Amino acid sequence: MKPNTQQLNDLTIQVRRDILRMVHAVNSGHPGGSLGCTEFLVALYQNIMERKEGFDMDGIGEDLFFLSNGHISPVFYSVLARSGYFPVSELATFRLINSRLQGHPTTHDGLPGVRIASGSLGQGLSVGIGAAQAKKLNGDNHIIYTLHGDGELQEGQNWEAIMYASAKKVDNLIATIDLNGKQIDGSTDEVLAMGSVRAKFEAFDWDVLEIEKGNDIEAIIAGMNDAKSRTGKGKPVCVLLHTEMGNGVDFMMYSHAWHGKAPNDTQLEIALGQNYTEGESDY
Repeated sequence: MKPNTQQLNDLTIQVRRDILRMVHAVNSGHPGGSLGCTEFLVALYQNIMERKEGFDMDGIGEDLFFLSNGHISPVFYSVLARSGYFPVSELATFRLINSRLQGHPTTHDGLPGVRIASGSLGQGLSVGIGAAQAKKLNGDNHIIYTLHGDGELQEGQNWEAIMYASAKKVDNLIATIDLNGKQIDGSTDEVLAMGSVRAKFEAFDWDVLEIEKGNDIEAIIAGMNDAKSRTGKGKPVCVLLHTEMGNGVDFMMYSHAWHGKAPNDTQLEIALGQNYTEGESDY
């Protein structure tokens, strides 16, 4: 049975706590985008995706997820652990030497749930397309999900992949863009304005939908179910997810400053105080 909305919201708070404690412990990492995508990844793994027990790299007979903007590894690791892929206690090893939980996900250490190394931006869609085509060749009806930052779309390889996916009718693919309007050096408009992301994807013949409340569990579930209903109809699907970087921590929101900065002791205490729920289970 899938968790209800209250359970998903409680898990979202727990994941936020994990993110904050992980980056604080090593004074390193990327809390802003991680917090902004927490509701999305919680909903994806707990409600949207069809997943099998356990993990194998072949991923036959289940939906697959590829994280392209790998710097938001804190939220990815937390959701994987809280979804049963590896012990929650291992979150305490984030970014430590010889840890499986490096700052950007890697595959060589065999961390369950991680399917690609994603330290270099712009590559995840290409990998997702390959996996989607493999599913078609194998007669596997499941869906490939990918997640990308909006600033990441400034990488040229994305647009080669976007063109390819529509030309080859890769219609078992749902690519979600974290549309928070911020990146490491400022707003996306200041760094390199992209105009209408929707118009660009539509010009490449994708089916595009938007989730305006990208930090609302129910809105995400409704939007992603809509996206699923559009697969198999000859076009790849793009979801524009409107989020707030640093969501859930008031002093991290509405700014790009927390893209890659860890909170100090006082800031951590304040942030955890804003993310309290009965029965939290910190690692």
